[in-house]
Amino acid sequence: MLVVGDSDSYVKWGAALASRLPADWAVEIIVIASPVQPSARQLQHALAGSAFTIGQVRVRRLSDLARIVAELRPDAMLLALRGPMVRVVVRAIDGVPNRPVLVSGFPGITIPAVDKAIVYREQTDLIVLHSRREVRDFTRNAERLSVAIELGLATLPFLSRPMGESAPTEPGRAAEPATAPDSIVFAAQAIVPRQREQRVALLGWLLATARAHPGLRVVVKVRARAGEAQTHAEAFDFADLLADPEVNRGGALPGNLVVEDGPMTDHLSRAVALVTISSTAALEAVAADIPVLLLDDFGIEPKLINTVFVDSGLFGDERDLVAGAFRRPRAEWLADNYFHGPEADDWAQQVQRLVARRDAAPLQLAPQRHNLRGGRMRRAWDRKRMLGSFDRTASGYLAMVVAVPALWVLRRARRLVRMLVPEPATVSLGRDSRSAEQTVATGESALR
Repeated sequence: MLVVGDSDSYVKWGAALASRLPADWAVEIIVIASPVQPSARQLQHALAGSAFTIGQVRVRRLSDLARIVAELRPDAMLLALRGPMVRVVVRAIDGVPNRPVLVSGFPGITIPAVDKAIVYREQTDLIVLHSRREVRDFTRNAERLSVAIELGLATLPFLSRPMGESAPTEPGRAAEPATAPDSIVFAAQAIVPRQREQRVALLGWLLATARAHPGLRVVVKVRARAGEAQTHAEAFDFADLLADPEVNRGGALPGNLVVEDGPMTDHLSRAVALVTISSTAALEAVAADIPVLLLDDFGIEPKLINTVFVDSGLFGDERDLVAGAFRRPRAEWLADNYFHGPEADDWAQQVQRLVARRDAAPLQLAPQRHNLRGGRMRRAWDRKRMLGSFDRTASGYLAMVVAVPALWVLRRARRLVRMLVPEPATVSLGRDSRSAEQTVATGESALR
């Protein structure tokens, strides 16, 4: 299998998933050179806990990919890529003789299941999903979109203890002595919440939590340092906001409030609880038997990526955070949402079956059915948009010259329409009525 990644979160997912292949599979990993490629430090963190080291990963240009595939002749390719990049990579290898089986998927929660998640991956052979609920919802969407694609189920591969299993040890890294849990970890997200005032409010609650629990560290766990890329562009960095005198009220920060990066597994090893809006880290914490609090102060709605947690028993508000009132999930929610048990996983068997089909006869690439408008110019724009300055083709530059002004006009036209015709009011889902029953800790003494 050849794993092709782009951003840090997708590389983390691709390496972790490939680590769970049967022992008779050989795996190589490359990262496509692009504006979101991880730094060496991010790459090392992404590979932590997988079967791979940073020395095994190569960075390659998209223009080299067809040659690499022709030389390696992999049986399968795991496209650990953002949706639009999947489409670009599939086009790049179109024409390679006896193409490999094309597998794609997602590094975290994909509920609600949106159409574009399938549209971008419509020419792959298999989409790997991580819950029974995701498989049901994607099946409905694929049928409605008339996309014939197979769906496989896999336990999220970087859950530290997926249903009784222990995490693999990073090659070359000795097991470190356990540190007594001493941290409330906040898993930050780049675009959830998106608005500056919401992120400032979050920091205010974390400051209050640090002051209320002086014997514990309150860790704002970020995915990247200044200047490093992420899967989603972050407009308001938490570390920058904390340094703003208007936010921290003159810089008087409690000493137990810290901003740190690094592998989530390392932070969870010291966590007494995990707090977030909707990060997949909540699932990692559940797998590690760590209490969780999902803040619902900003609502429960699709744009916050937290509707999947309705009825989980994990929701609470900033008062619960400051009080140290964290939650355990309900057993009835777990089985349908990411904790189905490894015996239900079938993705590896599906890959094997697709490879056997390929051995019998070359696989045909499914025709693209969606987003056909624009022809070659659209394809050049797709590539340029994903690769930025790493795309040096004349067609890419031409597409940018044509598309940028057109998109400027289109966006302003849409803005005008929204001003004239207001959108329907968003209805925020309410948290389940029994979430308080799941509270497992109140105050620092109970956390300990």
